[in-house]
Amino acid sequence: MTTTEAAQTAASPLVRSFGQLADLDPDRPVVTLFSGGLDSSYLLLRLRRMGLREVHAVSVDIGEDESGPYKRQVAEALGARLHLFDRRTEFADRFVAPAIAAQAVYLGIHPVSSTLSRPLIAESAVRLARSLGAQAVLHTANRSQNTLRRLNGALALLGYDGAYGSPYDLDPVTREDKLTALRAAGVDLLAGRIVSGDSNLWCREFESGVLDDPERHEVPEEMYAWSRPTAAPGATELLTVTVENGRPVALDGTRLPLTELIELLNRRVGAYGLGRYSGLEHLDHGEKVLEIREMPAAWLLLSTYRHIESACLDAELVREKRHLEQLWVREALEGRWFGELRLAAQSFVDACASRTSGSVTWRLRTGGADTRSITAGRPLYLRDREEWEELAIAAESAPFDSPAAPALLPSAA
Repeated sequence: MTTTEAAQTAASPLVRSFGQLADLDPDRPVVTLFSGGLDSSYLLLRLRRMGLREVHAVSVDIGEDESGPYKRQVAEALGARLHLFDRRTEFADRFVAPAIAAQAVYLGIHPVSSTLSRPLIAESAVRLARSLGAQAVLHTANRSQNTLRRLNGALALLGYDGAYGSPYDLDPVTREDKLTALRAAGVDLLAGRIVSGDSNLWCREFESGVLDDPERHEVPEEMYAWSRPTAAPGATELLTVTVENGRPVALDGTRLPLTELIELLNRRVGAYGLGRYSGLEHLDHGEKVLEIREMPAAWLLLSTYRHIESACLDAELVREKRHLEQLWVREALEGRWFGELRLAAQSFVDACASRTSGSVTWRLRTGGADTRSITAGRPLYLRDREEWEELAIAAESAPFDSPAAPALLPSAA
C-alpha cells in the first residue's frame, strides 16, 4: 500500500484502490455487489487471491436482463457465495412510484433510472453486511460512472460503519488484463460486449464502448429489446391508464401491481417504437458522458401523470412543483436519496400526489401517441366553455343588477 492509500484508509472507511484491500481481515466476511460482469467478477478473483475466506456476492433483481443461474456459476467458480435478492416489487413501490409523481426527468432530457436503483441495491447490501457482521461492502463503479457517487452516497447515508467503496476509483484495470486474469483462473466470461449496459424494469441503458463519443455514435438496432417496432404499418391501438392518489393502478380498467403494469406498457408502447432517449449526463466534477436509454412505459406514464396532475391541481401549485421536481432529481442523482432535502421535497410531491387521480386514454401509433380522453375525479377543467362563460358572467353581474322598482301605493283621499 502506498503512503497516500495508507493515509486515506486511516482517515476514512472509503475504499478507493486495490491496495487498500490489503487491510481486510481474511477471517471476517466481506460483501461485494455482483452483476456477473467483468468488473465484479475480477474483484471476486482479487479477493480470492488475497486469501479472504468468506466473500458474499450480492445480486439484486429489480427486473434486470441478466441470468441468475449464470451469476451463481461465476460466483461459485470464484469462491464466493451468491445472495440473489428479488426486490422488483420494492423497487417499483418505493422508488419508481415516487419518481413518477416527482416527474423525475434529468434536465428535461431523459427519465432517471440507475438513480433509482442504486439506493435499493446499497440498502440490500447493508442489510446483509450487518446480519453477517461484515467488515466491508465493496462495489466496482469507476470514476467515469455516476454509480460511484450514488452507491458511496447511499452507503454513507445509511450509516454503514465498515469500509465501503470501489477499488476501481483510483486503481483502474484494463479490460484485457481482467479478461486474461479470469481466463487463467478458469472463468471465461463473454468478451464480445461492445457497450456497458444496465437494466431494470423501468429502463434499459447503454453507455461506453462504441457509444463513448457524443459527436459520433450509433446504437445497433439489435441492442434495443423493448422499443423495437413490431406493430403493423398503419396500426393504431387505444389504451387507458388510471392513476389514484398519484400512483398508476390500472391499465384498460384492470387493476395491476405496478411491476406488471410497467412490464405490459414496455411491450405495448414499445411496439410502436416509442420511448427511446439519448443525452448527456454530468459526472462528479462536471464532465459529461453520453447515455442511451429505452423506457417505453416511463415515456407514457410520465406524460399520463402530468396530464392528470394538470387536471387536478392549481396552475401555481404545478409551477412550484416543477421547480421542486428538479431539486428532487438533483438530490437523488447526486447520491442523496436518503438525505433530508430529497425527503423534504418528497413530502411536497406526496401532498400534490394525494390530489392527483384520474385517467388518460391514448391512441398509440408508430412514432407517437395522442390523447383521446383526460378524466379527473375532481377536475379543474371545463367541459362546456360557452355554458361556463354564461354562468360566470351571470355570477359576476348579479351584485350589480338593479332591484325591481316597488309598486306605487294609491294616494290617500
